[in-house]
This record gives sequence, C-alpha cells and structure tokens, in this order.
Amino acid sequence: MVETPLIELKNIYKSYGGKDGAPIHTVLHGIDLSIYTGEFVAIVGASGSGKSTLMNILGCLDKSSSGEYLFAGKDISNFNADELAYLRREAFGFVFQGYHLIPTLDTNHNIQVPSIYKGTDFEDRENRTNELLNRLGLETKKDYYPNQLSGGQQQRVSIARALMNGGYIILADEPTGALDSKSGIEVMKLLKELATIGHTIILITHDLEVASQAQRVVRISDGLIIEDSKNSTYKEINSKNSFENIDFIGQMKIGIKQDSSIIEDISEAFSTAWKTLWVNRFRTLLTLLGIIIGVSAVIVLMGVGLATSEKALKQMEVFGGVNRVSIWPKHDDITKYMGTLNSKDIEIIEQLDNIELITPTQGTDVAVKYGNQSIGAFILMTNELGLKIFNWEIENGEFFTKEDEENLERVAVLGKVIKDKLFENESSIGKYILIENIPFRVIGELSDMSVYSGDKDDDQMVVLPFTVGATQLLNTLDSEAIQTYLQDYNIAEETVENMTNTLKNSRDTDDFRIYNNPSRIQAQKQANQDQSIMIALIGGISLVVGGIGIMNIMLMAVKERTKEIGIRMATGARQSDIKRQFLTEAILVSFIGGIAGVIVAILIGSILIYFNIELIFSIKAILIAFSSAVITGLIFGYIPASKASKLDPVVALNGE
Repeated sequence: MVETPLIELKNIYKSYGGKDGAPIHTVLHGIDLSIYTGEFVAIVGASGSGKSTLMNILGCLDKSSSGEYLFAGKDISNFNADELAYLRREAFGFVFQGYHLIPTLDTNHNIQVPSIYKGTDFEDRENRTNELLNRLGLETKKDYYPNQLSGGQQQRVSIARALMNGGYIILADEPTGALDSKSGIEVMKLLKELATIGHTIILITHDLEVASQAQRVVRISDGLIIEDSKNSTYKEINSKNSFENIDFIGQMKIGIKQDSSIIEDISEAFSTAWKTLWVNRFRTLLTLLGIIIGVSAVIVLMGVGLATSEKALKQMEVFGGVNRVSIWPKHDDITKYMGTLNSKDIEIIEQLDNIELITPTQGTDVAVKYGNQSIGAFILMTNELGLKIFNWEIENGEFFTKEDEENLERVAVLGKVIKDKLFENESSIGKYILIENIPFRVIGELSDMSVYSGDKDDDQMVVLPFTVGATQLLNTLDSEAIQTYLQDYNIAEETVENMTNTLKNSRDTDDFRIYNNPSRIQAQKQANQDQSIMIALIGGISLVVGGIGIMNIMLMAVKERTKEIGIRMATGARQSDIKRQFLTEAILVSFIGGIAGVIVAILIGSILIYFNIELIFSIKAILIAFSSAVITGLIFGYIPASKASKLDPVVALNGE
C-alpha cells in the first residue's frame, strides 16, 4: 500500500503585484513537493530563493496563486481563513528566527497562546506548560518576560509554544540564525529529538551545515526545486510514529471552532486585554481621561439640572397644585370695569365635568397679635376644601371643617413663620390671636413650605374660614379668586376651555382670567426633559471625543502590535479571535473609564453639595452615562478591531 503524503504540493505558483498597474513578480515557479509523516526535511536556499514564501504556504500562513496543496490527501487550496487557522492551531507549530514572542506576556503565557485559541481549560494549560518548561529547562524562567531572556532561552520558549498543542508538524524558519553557536547546537539537538519521537520537522535555512543534519534536504533556487535528496548520514528511526494516525481533516468537521465556551473565550480575552493595557498603562490613562470626563460631565450636569427642575416643579406643585385651576377677575376689555366673582359663579363652575373640588378665596395683609407680640401676615380665607386644593400639610392640630365654616367659627390655622414668631417654642393650639382686634382660636399649624420654595414669606400666613373671615375682615362675600381642583389634570386644557366658554355665556362679559396650572406644570416637565436631553447631548459630545480617542489609540495599537497579531494568527487565532481581542481592549478601557467617571462624578457632586449647590444623583443618569461609555468603546473600537482581524498573517509577522 502506497503511503499518502502528509503534505503534497502540486505545481505551486506564487506571484505578487499585478494590481493598480504594478508589475507581476513570480516567486515560486511550479513547485512539486511531498513530505511524509515523521520526516525531518530541510529546505535550503539563498536569500531571495523563495524558501520563506514556500514555508508560508506550507504552514498555511499564505496561499498559492495556483496549484494544489494536499494535506493528508485533502485539497486545502480553497480553505477559508478559519479553516487555515484551524490547521495552524492543531497541526503546526512555528519556530521563527526572530523568536516572535509577545513582549507583554511572560514565558508562561507566551507558551500558552496556542492552547488559548484551541480552548484548552486553565488547569490543562498549566499542566502542559509546566511539562514543557521542565522538558526544555525553562522551569526557573516561568515568570520572565522576553526581554529578560537570552536568545537561546527565547528560542526554547518558541519551541515550547510550538509544542503546546502537540506540534505535530514543526516549521522552523532559520531557528539558529540569530543564535550563537552553542545555543544553535542546543536548538538543533531539540529539533532532532522531536524528530526521533515522530514529529514532522520542516527546517528552513540558508546554511548547508545546518541542513545536513536533516533526514532529507530540498534545495531551492529562484523559486524552483533544484535538488531533493536523502541524507545518507542521517540515522533512520525505526520506532512507531505516534502521530501518523491523527486525522486532522476529519476532526476539522467538529473542531474548527474552539472547544471552550463563549464565557471562557470572553474571560480569556479580558484577561489578555488587561495585561496589555497594564503594560501600556500611561497610554491607557490618557485614553481613559476622555471617557472619565464625558461620564462625569453627564452625571454632574444632569444632577444639577435635575435638582433645579425638581425644585421648580415642587414649587409649582406645592403652591400652584398639579390639579389646581384658578379664576381671577380682570378689567373687561370693552367696558373697562373690574370684574367680580361670587357664589353664582361657583355654583356654575362646580357643575362642570372634571371639577372635583372648588373654593372661594379672599386675602388681605394685616397685623396679627398674641400677647405683646405682633407680626404682619397675609390672611388667606378659604373653605374646608382649601387644605387639599392648596396641597397644604398640617404639622400640628387640625384644619377647620365644613361645620366650622357653616357655624361661623372664629378659628385659624397658622403658617410656620407666624407660629414661630408669636409662640416660639410653645404650642399655639387652643390659644387666641387677634386679627384686626377680632379674636380667633388657633386649631392648627401648617408645615414648613419654604423648604420647597426657599422663601420664608410663603409661611408668613394665617388661614381662616372663608365666610367668617370675609364678612368680619372685609365685609363682603365676593371672591378675590375661585380655586378649583381637577379630577384629571391630563385633560386640563379641555376643562379650562369649557370653563371659559361657560363663564363667558353666564356673565355676558370677558372680565375674568384663568390660570391653568396643570398645563404650566406639564410644560415645565417637558422643558425639564428637553433640558435633560440637551445636557445629555453635551456630555455625549464628550463621550464621542473620548470614543475618538479610543479609536485613535487602538488604531495606533494595531499598527504597533502588527507583529503580535501575526504571531497570534500563526499560533491558530481566527479572524474573530483577533477582532474579539482588540474589541475587548476597547470595551475594557471604556468600562474602566465609565466606572472611574461615576466615581469622579460622585466626588464632584459631593463637593458641590457641600458648598450648598443643589444636585440630585440620578441612577438613571449614572446608568445612561456608564452604558453610553461602554457602547462608545464598542462602536469606536470596532474599526481598529476589524482592521486588525483582516491583516494578512505573513505581512503581520514581517511588520514592525
């Protein structure tokens, strides 16, 4: 039975150029080459002979322009990027002249890179790494970074990495070229040992002495194989090849995707991203500043705006009432007479739809006395429904009742300023005060309303029953105003229109005006929402600026880490793995920036509150700002991540 070659190239051509009028340059001219499982093959040639291009095609880093590439009898010439990445990950291990270790990773993590893309779990990775470290004499260098290792040590780390996933086919590109003679001998000894246990070794070199240590020597010149011969001095290995029955192509059907879960993939991506960002922490900090400023600006500005608008709304709701509509007299535009409001108007209005409560009101400014104390006060007269209509709260005692109104009881409810001035620390309940020398018994005290308005004058008030107050203080039962309480403030506009038409018809004149407080509050709420949107947009601009900063930094990172991208691709990373890696870094930056921005906002807000600048921390604003930061990182990180994932492995490996 004829053995099927592990790798078979048929009439392989490779050309460059031909685009935008550039001349076509052919590097490989019809290469035919077969490599069998367990062979130790040296491909030797001078610089420019095409040996590196041939190695890239053999290792699935590049594709031929034409011809067939059979891997274990399967034509892989038309494999897509993920399928080629699978073969690099599962079948190949690369040893490069320049070592190609990732500078931000220590020895341990450099070795583990291929197994991460394979999806090997953490414990198995650690066990395999320790085994290779001991095998290659690197157990004391586990935590060393590449710049802390000698050339020979770096090349041994490179070999360990090549073996991490099995390294069934070792592609060694000038593995001794950058080493001293002693280190070079050690590396060749390692490669020969691997060959003795069944690894297929493909050695690329220009050195005939190095090539002579292989089982078979293939000489290439000007893109053509000019010699393919067995090494007569090579000691043949008769032991059973332990790798000859591995079906890479068959396993590809179920193994082209990693074995790890999405959660494990993301976890590894975040772990790697954190190491990279930490190594470049000063640059990371500069990138974070834009996000921090944007997030903190959104939270603080929205907090100040919310506090201001909430205060304004509270004032309107407390003193205007969210359900209150007021009718006031005015001069008739035609007769020029001042209108009056009376009980007939009240009877008409209270019959209208959506009117829940109604009260006449009168008011006057007079002096209020208790003992030797006297204070000027606004006397407001209303009926028993005024408590709900005006949205007052009783702190002590009670409000007057309908019976008090009907029985003309001389009772009074004091505002906080009046109570504190006349009675100081003692209770006013049951005491008598004089208003225009008429005694009134205090039955209640209103809570402090200046808490919402900031104006103590709002508490310098005494409330009396309308009938007794109006007749005894003003000698009239006409109303200075009529206050109504709507059942549903959402239809305030329709109610006011109905009220206006009804009063015009009954009075035959337009000598009144109506204040639609619910509509004003709704308008204020809408204005507050618009204000919040504008503030958010201002902060959003800062986030966009921060996002552009992330994109610029990530684009720079892609350029600076081009070789790292090539290394990751050579060790089995798919395009999606590379994209995920750089996207994760962008998201991690924005995530950290978002958290830092929230902390900074809380600190700034606390300082503002300490200096009596009103601010309300809104969970909604914090969530919006934070999520916007993360989304910004996702959006602005996508372009650099996509660019990184589309790099050609060969171009990336040769990048600086």
